[in-house]
Amino acid sequence: MIEKNKYNSNNPLKIGYFADGIWSHNAFRKLIADKDISIQFICVRFDTKDNTLYQFTKENNIDYLKHSNINSREFIDNISKYNCDLFVSMSFNQIFKKEIINLPKLKTINCHAGKLPFYRGRNILNWALINDEKEFGITVHFMDEGIDTGDIILQKTFPISDSDDYNTLLEVAHTSCAEVLYEAILLFKKENGVQSIKQTTIHPFGFYCPQRKEGDEILDWNQTSREVFNFVRAITFPGPIARAFLNGKEMKIKRVYEIKDAPIYKATIGVILNKEKDSFIVKTKDSFIKVIDFEYDEKFRVGDRFETK
Repeated sequence: MIEKNKYNSNNPLKIGYFADGIWSHNAFRKLIADKDISIQFICVRFDTKDNTLYQFTKENNIDYLKHSNINSREFIDNISKYNCDLFVSMSFNQIFKKEIINLPKLKTINCHAGKLPFYRGRNILNWALINDEKEFGITVHFMDEGIDTGDIILQKTFPISDSDDYNTLLEVAHTSCAEVLYEAILLFKKENGVQSIKQTTIHPFGFYCPQRKEGDEILDWNQTSREVFNFVRAITFPGPIARAFLNGKEMKIKRVYEIKDAPIYKATIGVILNKEKDSFIVKTKDSFIKVIDFEYDEKFRVGDRFETK
C-alpha cells in the first residue's frame, strides 16, 4: 500500500532539525543552501560534544535547543511555537513518542543507514559486514513509536566489496545519508508529494540489530576463514578493533587477508601455522587466514595457540 503526503504551500518548508555528528553536518549544509527550506531550530543530543552544530546555529541565526526529554510537556510547548511543517532526525538519540511525531503538519522523518525493514537498530554497518552483505542501504522513513519501523519514503543501496571495511562504509554513508535525506525532503514539495511504503509490504517481520557492546570485539577462531575476515573488517578503525588472546596477552587484529581456495583440513583451531616478519597464518574452523596488521608486544612463534571460545 502506498500513502501520499504532500506539502501544499509556496512558502519555504519549515523544518525542525534533531541532529548529531558528521552525518548531520553534511545534511545541514545541503539543507541550508536551499532557499526553499527554512531550518527553524537545531535540537542536539542532551549529552552532545558536537560544537559544529552550535556554530551552524550562530552563523545562520538558527535557534539552538537541548533537552533531556524531548517528549516532555515543557519541550513540546516550546517547539510548538515554531509551527514547523516537518521534523527531521539525523543521528539523534532520543525516542520520539506519538505527540511530538505528529506535531508538524507533515509529521517526523528519520534517516537510517540500514536497508529497512532489515537492519533496524544499531551498529548497522558493522552488522552488514559481519553478515557478508554485498550491499547496504540508506533509508529515509516516517517515524512511528517503534524502532525504525515507520513507512519508507526513500531508500537507496550501495555496494560492498571485499576491499571495504567499516571505515570505507562510513565514508560512503557520511556523504550519502545527507544526499538521500535531502532528496527525500524535496519530495514533499513535488507535485506528486511523498509516496511512502509500509515496511510490512516488503517483509512481515524484517529484523533488528542490537547495539554492539564491550566484549563483542573478541575474535572467535571457531569460525570459517570468511567469517573471521568479515568480523575483523567489520570492527576495524574507527571501531573497537578485533581482539584475541595469545599466551595470555591481548593482541589487536586490525586486518586479515582471506586466502582464496585455501585447503580445508582438520587441525587445531587457533594455532599459528606460519610466521613471517610482519604477518602470520592462523588455522580457522575450515582453513586458515593470514593476519597482516596487528599490535602485540610479546614474542610468539609457530605452534603457539590463540585462546578459543
